[in-house]
Amino acid sequence: MEKLLIVDDDLGIQKQLKWCFDGYELLFAETREAAIAQLKRHEPPVVTLDLGLPPDPANASEGLAALEEIMALAPTTKVIVITGNDDTAHALKAIELGAYDFYQKPIDTDTLAIIVERAFKLHQLEEENRRLARRNPLINQVIGESTAIQKACRMVEKISPTEVTTLLLGQSGTGKEVFANAIHELSPRSDKPFIAINCGAIPENLLESELFGYEKGAFTGAHKTTKGKIEGADGGTLFLDEIGDMPLNLQVKLLRFLQERVIERVGGRQVIPVDVRVICATHQNLYSMVEDKSFREDLFYRVSEIVINIPPLKDRDGDVVLIARALLQRFNQQFSKNIKGFTDKAMAAMSRHSWPGNIRELQNKLKSAVIMAEGQLIDADDLGILSDDDASPLRLNLREVREEAETKAIVHAYSLSDSNMSKTAAMLGVTRPTLYSLVEKYNLSDLKG
Repeated sequence: MEKLLIVDDDLGIQKQLKWCFDGYELLFAETREAAIAQLKRHEPPVVTLDLGLPPDPANASEGLAALEEIMALAPTTKVIVITGNDDTAHALKAIELGAYDFYQKPIDTDTLAIIVERAFKLHQLEEENRRLARRNPLINQVIGESTAIQKACRMVEKISPTEVTTLLLGQSGTGKEVFANAIHELSPRSDKPFIAINCGAIPENLLESELFGYEKGAFTGAHKTTKGKIEGADGGTLFLDEIGDMPLNLQVKLLRFLQERVIERVGGRQVIPVDVRVICATHQNLYSMVEDKSFREDLFYRVSEIVINIPPLKDRDGDVVLIARALLQRFNQQFSKNIKGFTDKAMAAMSRHSWPGNIRELQNKLKSAVIMAEGQLIDADDLGILSDDDASPLRLNLREVREEAETKAIVHAYSLSDSNMSKTAAMLGVTRPTLYSLVEKYNLSDLKG
């Protein structure tokens, strides 16, 4: 049973929350010292923290100090601060200090239950990401909760122990080389070389010698025998990026290598066996290229034993903010900055932007924003992705924003679960009674079934 720490000196509220959260193992604390003691002893994933703690419940300083200490001791803990109904300033300060969310009194147990459930779910997802990162640091670069990216990550885990030749399809900037690295690092060849070559970045007359190597005297300037990328990857993994740009005459030679696992250097006659795993990638539509004869059909089937489609960033619902937060931590360390996060306007702008350059574009904009930002939060102006929609005022009413987001999530999950309420509830991570309560609350009577 998941542990939930409730920090509040009001015994009446403790009793109310004890009834509300009967599905958790509840821990209680009435003071800052008691809260820290419970935190150290039980390590609860989620904490609800009333900012009005003794000795002066009318002053939020003790609660904010408790929050700072909790975040310092257990930075992955999700802290939900509870404030007075007119104490927005302290609530925002708590968010700046690292709180997951805030809720203003009077307490509505149904709404607070939803926030707590989501906090547990997010903590669980982050723990899973950390587990994968411990197995392979590279997989930590594949950040996201969207269905499409999770499917791709599961495929990586399944195929990595095998020798199957893999084709990665995706737009430029989606992270194809990150996926190729992850496959290599999770494979039995991880202690051997990972050699990457971009077939579109090397002139056609040089690509053959880069791939296959050459013998001394094979051409002007060939002063010594040199191994190519394929030989260099012997025992490990060869990553052929942008294979769609490979000339037809070289496709024939590559096909022979993939079939027989032997090569001949340029200017040489010796057959050299090479033991490599091959991963290919391209942003082009190879299916169309096969049809118009610009890519060999036999080679296509040889390199595409398994195909992993890497989705563009615009199709990864909600992932852009998760990736942005991870990149922010990296750039804070790189540039010795201490930027806390993003304004609502920045997050809205990132969510609306189409990201034609995908993750590479997001990296560039964030790096620039971290360097140039003057405050503790990055704004949309710092990111440089303002649109005409930014002229409209940003809604700050959390109730309205939450209602709209929850309504969209419920309707979307209902459609994905084939109109099954039990499956919808499971998909949303709530109980069936809670789902029915939300349906009633938001007047979604068409969903009842």
